[in-house]
Amino acid sequence: MVKCVRVPKKDANSVRIRMKLDNILDPYYEIRAEQDNILIPLIGSYYENYDIVEADLKVLKREETDYKALLPVDVRNLLPSSYDKIGDAAIIRLVDKLLPLKYEIGRALMETSSNVRCVFLDSGIVGNFRVRNLEMIAGKGPSEIQYKEFGVIMNTDLTKVYCNPRLATERRRVASLVKDDEVIIDMFAGIASFPLIICKHARPKTVYAIDLNHTAVEYAKKNVVANHFNNVVVLEGDARVLVKNLPLADRIIMNLPQIAHSFLPDALERTKSGGTIHMYKVMDRSRSEEFCSGIVSEMTKKGLHCELSELRELKTYSSSASIYVLDIVKC
Repeated sequence: MVKCVRVPKKDANSVRIRMKLDNILDPYYEIRAEQDNILIPLIGSYYENYDIVEADLKVLKREETDYKALLPVDVRNLLPSSYDKIGDAAIIRLVDKLLPLKYEIGRALMETSSNVRCVFLDSGIVGNFRVRNLEMIAGKGPSEIQYKEFGVIMNTDLTKVYCNPRLATERRRVASLVKDDEVIIDMFAGIASFPLIICKHARPKTVYAIDLNHTAVEYAKKNVVANHFNNVVVLEGDARVLVKNLPLADRIIMNLPQIAHSFLPDALERTKSGGTIHMYKVMDRSRSEEFCSGIVSEMTKKGLHCELSELRELKTYSSSASIYVLDIVKC
């Protein structure tokens, strides 16, 4: 038998909400109707001036949604509170102490996450193309996936092309800034995530999508076709070389956070006066202001005048560093 608050039907919803806010609504039992009243399961022995009765209530069917609850208590504080979900794949990073439990952790994620086909362990970025070092620790099937972002279909292979779903909102922000008939260059386009979102939500004249990774270029071409865009030009090769032969741009995107700043002179040379460069950079929070003032001064010395219009922190990269976007306007 369960203690319940007996509430007239007309008051039931407001009482239920107040009880939930007060943390005295028992979440393990169903609410039940009784003639003109509603019985709401209660944690405790009284609530306001309502009658408290005992009733035989059905136990709610509950599915565990926190994967940590399926793992040993003594390691739960080490488990990450978030992970990436891309399409039907989940990607998680673990501290070294948890690696012996990686398969158990993978299975726990599978059991508590909806629509997850497989789980990958991310051991960091490797290789010239800076892709994730992934190991499948649960599930089955290929590393090739398809997913949607703001109405755009994207295909990729997680083991061959770097993909960051946490920049989805940032891609949408950039698209919202694009004016009609802009010429845009994405110097490190990957599977063309930025160009695709821009073409979906704005009306640029042309977007040039450059990448050095052949596999990324092939997926970019596939994605352009899948989304029926005819104003994206996909180019394979070194952005520093290819950009020299492209029209001056109204907007340039530089999403290569580790080394994008080294390409800034090349980008500024191909940007129209008044045009904007969105440059992404991993850096310590304590050095962000110093870096920004330094990069502007450095460009001025090269005769490339620009100013920083906005600095935004996008994502925690570590305890001391983050990914920042620098919106730089060419003067």
